[in-house]
Amino acid sequence: MRGVSRRREDPRKTVQDLDTEYQSAVRRNDAVVMDRILADDFVLVVGTGKTFSKADLLEEARSGRMHYEHQEDTDQVVRVWGDTAVVTAKLWAKGTENGVPFEYRVWFSDTYVRTPAGWRYVFGQSGVRLPPGA
Repeated sequence: MRGVSRRREDPRKTVQDLDTEYQSAVRRNDAVVMDRILADDFVLVVGTGKTFSKADLLEEARSGRMHYEHQEDTDQVVRVWGDTAVVTAKLWAKGTENGVPFEYRVWFSDTYVRTPAGWRYVFGQSGVRLPPGA
């Protein structure tokens, strides 16, 4: 089409928006959105060394054990190298798990890969929980 300019995708913005959408889906226990964003071979490694698969995270969301008051990140930075992007941010999570209150902050990194179907969240790593006030 003449006169119509195509905007090129800004991969940083795309991944930033997708990661924000993912965090929001976790907060709402929205397994449908999480399933769309997570790669089938997704792995999460948390500060204790425990690992979780895509199936683990989707089962947790569907179970309703977790209720989030907050599931938000700050200090988010997205770095892109070709078809790979890494998001680093500080996560503040607050809510209840099986009725027991929790609140913590952690630094994490999320790795996304551009696939023919779009960007997918392939790997997450969370640091140890930060001391209160950090």
